[in-house]
This record gives sequence, structure tokens and C-alpha cells, in this order.
Amino acid sequence: MTTLASGTDTLTRDALTVLQPGFPGTTAPDWLLRRLGEGLASVGLFGRNIASPDQLSSLTAQLRSERDDVLVAIDEEGGDVTRLEARTGSSFPGNHALGAVDDVDLTRAVAHELGRRLAECGVNLNWAPSADVNSNPSNPVIGVRSFGADPELVARHTAAYVTGLQSAGVAACTKHFPGHGDTAVDSHHALPRIDAESTVLEQRELLPFRAAIAAGTRAVMSAHILVPTLDPDRPATLSLSILTDLLRGRLGYDGLIVTDGMEMQAIAATYGIERGSVLAIAAGADAICVGGGLADDETVRRLRDALVGAVRSGELPEERLAEAAERVRGLARWTASGAAAAPESASASAGGVTRVDIGLVAARRALTVTGADDFTPLTEAPYVALLTPVANIAVGDETPWGVAAELARLLPGTETAGFAGEDAGGDVLNAAGARRVVVVVRDEHRHPWMAATLDTLLAARPDTVVVEMGVPQAPPRGALHIATHGAARVCGHAAAEVIAGA
Repeated sequence: MTTLASGTDTLTRDALTVLQPGFPGTTAPDWLLRRLGEGLASVGLFGRNIASPDQLSSLTAQLRSERDDVLVAIDEEGGDVTRLEARTGSSFPGNHALGAVDDVDLTRAVAHELGRRLAECGVNLNWAPSADVNSNPSNPVIGVRSFGADPELVARHTAAYVTGLQSAGVAACTKHFPGHGDTAVDSHHALPRIDAESTVLEQRELLPFRAAIAAGTRAVMSAHILVPTLDPDRPATLSLSILTDLLRGRLGYDGLIVTDGMEMQAIAATYGIERGSVLAIAAGADAICVGGGLADDETVRRLRDALVGAVRSGELPEERLAEAAERVRGLARWTASGAAAAPESASASAGGVTRVDIGLVAARRALTVTGADDFTPLTEAPYVALLTPVANIAVGDETPWGVAAELARLLPGTETAGFAGEDAGGDVLNAAGARRVVVVVRDEHRHPWMAATLDTLLAARPDTVVVEMGVPQAPPRGALHIATHGAARVCGHAAAEVIAGA
């Protein structure tokens, strides 16, 4: 292991060790390298840090030249939430598509291949999978990031995902404990609340986390949600009752507990990130994730000083901080050990499918197609209308989605534009002219304007093709209706093949 800089006392090193900060740019800034020398043990990567696999490999090598046991974390769920392929769209269809197929061997194979690609680039901790049960169809932040609305289905696929990812030597971080699925508020903006009885929580929210723990998940991420049945006062990330009594005690989990991003408004707007970080460690968290929006040396210094100050004032027991830091180091040892990575022969394939193709195969299998018997595949370039909702912050607004690019590959001349609002239907008709319309939606059931737009289009043009790339809650309609169960690039590829008869 790399020798830490002399002159950094144990308390300060432990405070740095529990931080998982982000940073700007595609190379490591000097301040980050200096902090690694002083005790920082983890970094978090986002889309802004990644330009290509080769560049990412160079970046992680640069980090390890300063500290060879550094944990390099990433938010790579596949599907909507991708950092490796933020500019192009993911090669993996995402959890909801995998849940729609409901083949645990396929899920395990997809997770292994995703983990293999991460490990190849030097990433060893993935803030995935989402084990949230999407029991509230109006949920604005989970949706297709969940395997589904059935707790048992979510549990078995969460376990398969954890097993597949970790067989590639990448630690899984199952999230968002104790379950973010039954919310109608995005914790990036405010504090969601789940008013479910304990029996419901046990049978619904907690079931997938029990499965993840049984599968050996190396990390669990807390949710910034208030669950009054478990703790009426504090959100899960800051709750001793939830992190220590429930997760550690009742569920018997002894791995790393990571917070969700502390700059999210559910925490930052009420407690502030410094106070929130102290409360999180005191409650039982071991690592503080920060840097999706805040990514500079000043943030790291403020959090380090807040933790050190809390220990010195007696608010945070020094043993608790030391325990948290040791769990971080323990995970680093696991990722560095030869036992962490399975042999290449364990790269699970599903039905003989090569690992390179596994994401597209999964996307094809996930399609639900209505009206195919009476549908004649398109032979001329259509007009693709993208009905665009407000971007989910977890997804980001830079990741492309839809079917236009893939249809253009099969039907050259395909044109597209985005539409939103009450006048979208008329605007689409005017833009399309005489061309066949393919309209792409996400979560039609959540957006009245989107449903009204489809009404307008289908009344005027009954031959319109509808592609639903969110959670398919609304009844199928259109000359052809394709539910992809996700908006990844491979989902668009699979849908385009059906539309063009490829």
C-alpha cells in the first residue's frame, strides 16, 4: 500500500478516509492527488470525468500512482443511469428491462459484463444496483431504474445482479436503503416521505435488501427519505434507528454503508452538508458520497474539518469514525485481493450469447410489442417525434435517448425533433408533414400533456407508431406499440429493428 503523507494525524486521516468526493475534469487535479496522499481513500466518478475507456483507464492509473488501494466508485447502473456511455447511451438496457424478461441468469450475465468493463477501466466500486421496488407508478426518480413493482422479482434480480457484478471483481453498492420506490418526490429536490406500516416495509421494501445481503453485497447506499414508521424525525441517511438498529442489527449487515449524495437538497437544504455528514457517520454510515454537484478541494476540507471538529467536541465518538474508516479500508482490501475477481471462464453467458452482445440481446428480449400482427414494417424514412419530459437528475440531460439514431441507421433520411407542452400534438403534425410518424414517450401515465399529444396524433394519424421507453402503465395504442422498459441506446436499437423489420 502507498505510504500516507507524514504529519497527517490519525483523526484527520480517518476523516478523509470516509469521504467519497467527486472532481471536475478527465484528469485528476493536484488537490485530489494531494488529498490521496493525506488519507483520502475513495473518489467518485461521473459522466464529466469520462471521455473514453482509454482515458478512464489513464485516469484510474493516475489515481493509483498516488494511492494504489484507492476505491474508484462510479454510478453505472446501465440503462438510463450511465457514466461510461453518457454521451452515446448505454449498451445495457437497465433494471426494468431485465425485470421484464425475468431471467436471473441473464441479469447475472449482464451485471458481470458491465462489471468486467468497469474493472478493465480500473473502477472497483459501483453504486448499483437499485433494489427499490417501484410500487408507486408516479415515482419521478426511480421508474425504470427498478427491476419492477413485485418485491420478490426485485429481490431475485437484485441478488443476481450483485453476484454477477462482484464476480467481475467490482464491489456492488445496493441502493437506496430502506427503499425509495414508494415516493412521489425526487430527493435531489426535497425530502421524500414513505408512510407505510412496518409490515408493508418488511414485505416490500426490505425484501430485496435482505436478498442483496444474503448474496454478499459489499456496500449498501442509504436513501435520503423519511420513513416515520422507522424514524419519525430523521431521514434514513441520518438515522441511527435505520442504519444501525435495522440494517446492522435486524438485517445483520456488516459491510460498508455509503450515503447518497450529501449535496442533494433532501439533506443539504435542511441540515447542510457538513452537519449532515457528521450526523450520517454518527448514525452508522461509513462513507460520505459528495461530488455530483460539489466537486472541489474546499468541499473536502469543510467535510474533513466538520468530522474532526465533531470528534473533538465529543459529538461524534472517535471510535465510530475509526470504525467507519476501517470499513472503507476493508473494502479496498477486498477489491485489491486476487480472490475478489473470478476467472475469465466465469464470465457468465446466457444461452451461449457472447458477452459483447449480452446487452442488446437483453434489450430485444425485454420488448413488449402490441399490434405487430397487422403492422407492415416501414420502408421509408419516418418522422420521429420525441416527447421530452423534464430530465431526471440521476440520469442527467446529456445522455441521448429515443429511436431516431437507430432508425436513421436502418432508414436513412429519418428526421427527429423534441416536443413538449399543450401544443405538442399540432406541432408534431406540422413538422411531420406527409411522413409516417413515430412518437417516442417516457411514462405517458405521469404526463397529462403527453397523453393529450398522443390523442391528437392518433386522431389525425391512426398509423402513428408509439414507442414507450419508460414504465409502461398506460394502455398500448397506435398502429404499433412498443414498450422497451428503458431508454438505453440498445433499447432504441431493439425497437428500431421492429419498426423497420430488420
